[in-house]
Amino acid sequence: MNQDTRLSRLLHVLLHMAQTDAPMTSQQIAEMLGSNAVVVRRIMAGLRDGGYVEAGRGHGGGWRIIRRTDEITVLDVYRSLGSPDLFAFGFSNPSPSCLVEQSVNAMIADRIEAATAAILEEFGALHLSQIETEVRERVTKT
Repeated sequence: MNQDTRLSRLLHVLLHMAQTDAPMTSQQIAEMLGSNAVVVRRIMAGLRDGGYVEAGRGHGGGWRIIRRTDEITVLDVYRSLGSPDLFAFGFSNPSPSCLVEQSVNAMIADRIEAATAAILEEFGALHLSQIETEVRERVTKT
């Protein structure tokens, strides 16, 4: 099963951006993530549209975080990605005539909906500043 790593990658980038006043080019971010600049620009656009980063053009340009980390939640970043599915489960037939399959779909859908709501609540309560604190604790331990 393929995993969508965009959320963790964007959190990683934002935390690095928060540690410096210097802008980061799409190419620099791409090298950090082992990706390419076109992909970086595409995923950063959602953060820009949400008002979390800005992009400067030309010499000395690049991406900058423009909100404090205590003002950005993991939910904000998740939503900047277009709120992708959190679970890979789906139904082979979303509108089955079989009563057994209808029951399976209904029960699984209810549980996925509840689990999604719980995860999104946790994402909304987790600020980037809390992750920064975790980073500092790890640094002091090494």
